[in-house]
Amino acid sequence: MTNPAPTSAEPDPAARRALVISTIAFTVCFAVWTIFSIIGIKIKAEMGLSETQFGLLIGMPVLTGSLVRMLLGIWTDRLGGRLVYTVTMLAAALATFLLAFATTYPQMLLAALGVGLAGGSFAVGVAYVSRFYPASRQGTALGIFGVGNVGAAVTKFCAPFVLLAWGWQNVALIWAAVLAVMAAVFWFTTEDDPVIRQRRLHSAGPTRSFLAEFAPLRDIRVWRFALYYFFVFGGFVALALWLPRYLIGVYGFNIATAGIIAAAYSIPASVFRAYGGVLSDRIGARTVLYWTFAVSALCCAVLAMPATDYTVRGINGPIAFHVEIGWLPFIVAAFVLGFFMAIGKAAVFKHIPAYYPQNVGAVGGLVGMIGGLGGFVLPIAFGALNDLTGVWSSCFMLLFVVAALCLAWMHVTILRLEYRRARAEETLVSKAMASPALASSALASPAE
Repeated sequence: MTNPAPTSAEPDPAARRALVISTIAFTVCFAVWTIFSIIGIKIKAEMGLSETQFGLLIGMPVLTGSLVRMLLGIWTDRLGGRLVYTVTMLAAALATFLLAFATTYPQMLLAALGVGLAGGSFAVGVAYVSRFYPASRQGTALGIFGVGNVGAAVTKFCAPFVLLAWGWQNVALIWAAVLAVMAAVFWFTTEDDPVIRQRRLHSAGPTRSFLAEFAPLRDIRVWRFALYYFFVFGGFVALALWLPRYLIGVYGFNIATAGIIAAAYSIPASVFRAYGGVLSDRIGARTVLYWTFAVSALCCAVLAMPATDYTVRGINGPIAFHVEIGWLPFIVAAFVLGFFMAIGKAAVFKHIPAYYPQNVGAVGGLVGMIGGLGGFVLPIAFGALNDLTGVWSSCFMLLFVVAALCLAWMHVTILRLEYRRARAEETLVSKAMASPALASSALASPAE
């Protein structure tokens, strides 16, 4: 994929419009994608589902939205985001409409797979929006686009009241209608990206084979970025789905209150993604990711502490202690965790158009797919850990392990790069006078 995006300080009106409408569309898609975080609680009560079954139900849309991301990203590279985005939204709207008529658990799982198509819109939007902007502004643009994650908070704020007033089936019907209307608005208010316009102008289709789109996936760096996104995005989606259930189980809130409090996590984890894009453009994505993983690991370690009763042998007899994180400190810690996950999401995707400008769809699709799979696997793991351990905070124990692994892999990789650079400098000292051009080329910083 080439990127003939304008390089002027201000993007053209088409670029600005594409970014705004794509972000609004992604917000609606994300609201639909996380619909089970609210209606799933009612379905669980009605059908008597176990924690593991509940985790599977809320994770099923995430599975579809993850698996289709790479394919949708490649189709966007080849066919254009305007067409692929519109068709994806219409298909997801149809599945959400049919969800309202599901009466058994298997039927709901099947409908949830279709609802998950809404989550695939992320890969489409990344490939579509990035073509309108030069490399120096792609971090900011994609960060703004990622603010659409706030759709999870929209569902948490609105769905509980619709559910209590009219039932969960009407939540599905209303969300489906809004998504269908958004698909029409998107089609009639946006235009094809610069690459597609150039192809049509010169009557030329994609020059690469479909198989060639997958070539960059052999690079281990792509999979490292995917692990980063597994935590910052997959962890975000998992918590966005799981927190209402967690707040009800741990602190005894009702569903409406739990939905509103859970939004205290979802909103910063979405809105501040744009700030993460700006930071990545200014100070570098690597620095942002260092802060993301370090602070996230600390937050998860705090949240992982279970409520504990213990007794010590005092001078005058046993002394009992009780340690527990109250609901207010929990919300504060969740807010901090959400903030750093948000800027981390932007930092990961700052890397992709910079390192793989010709394969944003395929690479971004794979990274998004792995991140989305985190949103599928982690809620199931959370439910299974609850069933196996009986400890509510076990979900944060798992997230701490993932964050620590990301931090360790990134740091080890950077140390290896610095070591290789130092060895190259030592080797070329004696050759610098004889071949300055060779020395200058070899001393260039190795790619991350």
